[in-house]
Amino acid sequence: MHSAVFLMEFGAVVLALGLLGRFAVRMRFSPIPLYLLAGLAFGHGGLVPLGGSEKFIETGAEIGVVLLLLLLGLEYSAGDLVGHLKVHFPAGVADFALNALPGAAAALLLGWGPVAAVVLAGVTWVSSSGVIAKVLGDLGRLGNRETPVVLSVLVLEDLAMAVYLPILTALLAGAGWAAGGVTLAIALAAVGTVLLIAVRYGRVISRFINSDDPEKLLLVVLGLTLLVAGVAQQLQVSAAVGAFLVGIALSGEVAEHTHHLLMPLRDLFAAVFFVFFGLSTDPTTIPPVLLPALALVALTTATKVATGYWAARRTGIGVRGRWRAGGALVARGEFSIVIAGLAVSSGVEPALGPLATAYVLLLVVLGPLTARFTEPVALRLGQRRGRRREERENAAEREAARDAVPAARD
Repeated sequence: MHSAVFLMEFGAVVLALGLLGRFAVRMRFSPIPLYLLAGLAFGHGGLVPLGGSEKFIETGAEIGVVLLLLLLGLEYSAGDLVGHLKVHFPAGVADFALNALPGAAAALLLGWGPVAAVVLAGVTWVSSSGVIAKVLGDLGRLGNRETPVVLSVLVLEDLAMAVYLPILTALLAGAGWAAGGVTLAIALAAVGTVLLIAVRYGRVISRFINSDDPEKLLLVVLGLTLLVAGVAQQLQVSAAVGAFLVGIALSGEVAEHTHHLLMPLRDLFAAVFFVFFGLSTDPTTIPPVLLPALALVALTTATKVATGYWAARRTGIGVRGRWRAGGALVARGEFSIVIAGLAVSSGVEPALGPLATAYVLLLVVLGPLTARFTEPVALRLGQRRGRRREERENAAEREAARDAVPAARD
């Protein structure tokens, strides 16, 4: 009987996710907010609380995080990461200062303490690579001059997560300065070693793992990823970082084949992950944090636009492209939920999960809108300011001319 209830519950959840995903595709926006809303509806305090399948969904959510980070790593080669780090490092620093610090300041102002400040800094810092890539494709901007700048900022954020997540994991585990320093040293050594090995021996590793049989390739890569993720988590470096490093280490043909094979699995378990985060959040706790969430949305929308504008400006992009780059970076999504999910499972601050849920829900909807309308709105406002300045200058000239007439008569 328990097995039957589990199958019916889990089947209903997956069916609902499929229907929501189809609806999102038709409406041409990200399904992430719908998945979060589904989790809120199925969770405690929601419309239809789940019972027997919740534990399985929790395990699926962990796999979803691993697959999200693995496929993210597969999109980058080690050489690309090193190149982006050298060229666009100042943009990465500006991105951190403008977008992470407001989240940290908000947590401290709310009285949540330093650990929650580190968590909320990550939530407000990292843009959603998945949502932004889809929006740029939908808008036909993948070939635009400013798009490499946008992608470079996203790459630097993803690489920074390989350092940030181990620090966060150590803080959430209550590790002291010594243990935290050891964890950070392990993470930095792991990232550096993987990048070095991938640059020098990436082709050899990829040839060894590659297989003409899709089944064998899927089993080897998936098994290796889960194994490395488990070892990383045991070392308190974060399973997500381990999966990301495995993705970076693979390149060429094996990376393309693996990406193709794992994408359906990634989409399934990523959806389960977003649902589980919604399950962990009581919807009745969202209204009390809605005002701070709206304030953070307004502030960090402006700072993300400023980040993209400045990053595009320093590479010589025109004014239109600068505004497009800024508007494209606004959306937050999977990484913000991953970070908040770690904090919720550790019980750092009860209101942190609801705030992160409301924040991501708002920005994952607002992001595509800012990507589309930031440039025309900014240019229209600029034209209005230009006309007003011109009118003031003309009025001043007329006033000066009127004053000059009596002086000439005298």
